[in-house]
Amino acid sequence: MTVAGARGPGAAGGPRPPEGGTGTVCVAGLGVSGAAAARSLARSGRRVVVVESGDDERRRAAAAELAALGVEVRFGGGLPAEAGLVVTSPGWRPGNPLLAAAAARGVEVIGEVELAWRRRPEGAAPWLALTGTNGKTTAVRMLAAMLAAAGFRAAAVGNVGTPTVEAVEGPHDVLAVELSSFQLHWSSTLAPLAAAVLNVAADHLDWHGSMQEYARAKGRIFERAQVAVYNADDPWSSRLAAPYAGEAASPVWGPVTPGGARRAVGFTLGVPARGQLGVVEDVLVDRAFVDDPVEAAEELATLGDVRPFAPHNVANALAAAALARAYGVPAAAVRRGLLAYRPDPHRIAHIALIAGVDYVDDSKATNPHAAAASLAAYPSVVWVAGGLLKGADVDDLVRGAAGRLRGAVLLGTDRARIRQALARHAANVPVVEVAEQETGVMDRVVTEAARLASPGDTVLLAPAGASMDMFADYGARGDAFARAVHRLAATEAR
Repeated sequence: MTVAGARGPGAAGGPRPPEGGTGTVCVAGLGVSGAAAARSLARSGRRVVVVESGDDERRRAAAAELAALGVEVRFGGGLPAEAGLVVTSPGWRPGNPLLAAAAARGVEVIGEVELAWRRRPEGAAPWLALTGTNGKTTAVRMLAAMLAAAGFRAAAVGNVGTPTVEAVEGPHDVLAVELSSFQLHWSSTLAPLAAAVLNVAADHLDWHGSMQEYARAKGRIFERAQVAVYNADDPWSSRLAAPYAGEAASPVWGPVTPGGARRAVGFTLGVPARGQLGVVEDVLVDRAFVDDPVEAAEELATLGDVRPFAPHNVANALAAAALARAYGVPAAAVRRGLLAYRPDPHRIAHIALIAGVDYVDDSKATNPHAAAASLAAYPSVVWVAGGLLKGADVDDLVRGAAGRLRGAVLLGTDRARIRQALARHAANVPVVEVAEQETGVMDRVVTEAARLASPGDTVLLAPAGASMDMFADYGARGDAFARAVHRLAATEAR
């Protein structure tokens, strides 16, 4: 088998569409993305009215900053009569009265990401975009690290924290863009150079209404991309990429070129077929962005380069590598980027080893799909779970993990649903329910988990639910767990 490599970066895809609307722009919501959109629009001379339903000190301070730019902020109220375009915050549902009024009047509604795409300057940095139910932030940061290792001026933006409408104005060669299903719902003209769907599993069904609508929102990322990167091990991701993987699709080898034809590139945890990235023994390899994918492959990295190691993190690394290779990043830079990458907190983070038991914080596992991936990384687990399930079912999660569960400690609003699933599919697993709602209850959770655990087990916080019933966010939940573990360690050391 010969070795070949990709050559040179691609270019931004798609023409620059018009910004949309005339006259006043209504920005719905005064959060991070809303404030960024308002600032960008005001700097370009558009008249901007921000409508905000909440009213507190933080919002008043943000309103004062915007007022200095000539932006009017209205607390409460509906769609301004003079609005010709609405830029909504991603979390606002289509049925919100203001957005419904805009639809009834024929006023276009877009999101901050769509605004950023329309406002990017001529010759702007191309986008390498990704979405998925889980792994988005990890993959986009891996991607940014790979791009930086190749010498490109790159930034991870979008749902990861930095508003895209600000990033497009910066001096970047390329942008690594993380997109949520909400952001994609409000986007219609995005044309990234390459786009990936990491995985799709039930989440945010209370917002989208059904699994089909949720998946459809995720799939919008492929509609105008030159390269569709899909997870060959994930049914929904593969299904969404199928229209771009037929006989009419162009060959997958070589770098992306400006105006190039559609391509579909898969990634898998198994041995890759032609046109895929995958794993051979302990090596991550590329059989897509090479000169001859029938006979050639290129080594990208080893499993030991993926940190923290877990199967789902290997999948994230392969997806990031596929996007990087679409831009022309050489194999050596893929590996350097993985080695330079530092995981964000609360993502399978090892906290302590106490009496032969490992304690791991994966508070970011806020849905069943993420929790399943986390549980699959450990052979013998005392599971700490619960929170807000957001309409998701947990039967498949519990059924799949039953063989590795040694106990479960449940907390939060929807803990009864997890207990019922455990009774159905893992009846022999001991379960402790912690009914208290105070955040200080994590000490009892950790104590009960330690009681159930034996040397060689892992006490794993992988909640499968959101945190807002008891904590400010998943980070606060993970911090509370870590503090409780450290207190337990101090007690055991006495």
